[in-house]
Amino acid sequence: MSITQQHLLDAYRAHSLGEPVPPAPGTYDGVVRERRSRPARSGFRDVLGRWRRRPT
Repeated sequence: MSITQQHLLDAYRAHSLGEPVPPAPGTYDGVVRERRSRPARSGFRDVLGRWRRRPT
């Protein structure tokens, strides 16, 4: 089953049950692409950096 067919089936089921229709395939591709293009940040490194800069 293709992605388009699956989306149409999901949309039909949602409509039949009175639920919101799921977003179309590819709707959030730009968000994912933007997120992947950002440099990875480590939460641990952020905390460690704040701890090192903390005044004594």
